[in-house]
Amino acid sequence: MGKGYSPEQIVRKLREAEGKLSGGAKVSEVAREIGVSEATFHRWRKQYGGTSPQEAKRLKELEKENARLKKLLAEKELDIDLLKEVSRGNF
Repeated sequence: MGKGYSPEQIVRKLREAEGKLSGGAKVSEVAREIGVSEATFHRWRKQYGGTSPQEAKRLKELEKENARLKKLLAEKELDIDLLKEVSRGNF
């Protein structure tokens, strides 16, 4: 199971890694030093590259809020569908 880094920690680790990469280190070495696999490093770089810790935190909060709203919408749609079935008398 993963360690569950916060968005701020990820951005800090990426900044540290970018400094080492600009110094001539290899991606595999840098990934090992920051404690993640190469695949995780590349995924983080794609998702969080060029963002500040505050922006990364806000992005995570928005994604969480979006998931919550989608769940509420799905539940509301089920309620509407159920009420339509009951009003038709098809139960």
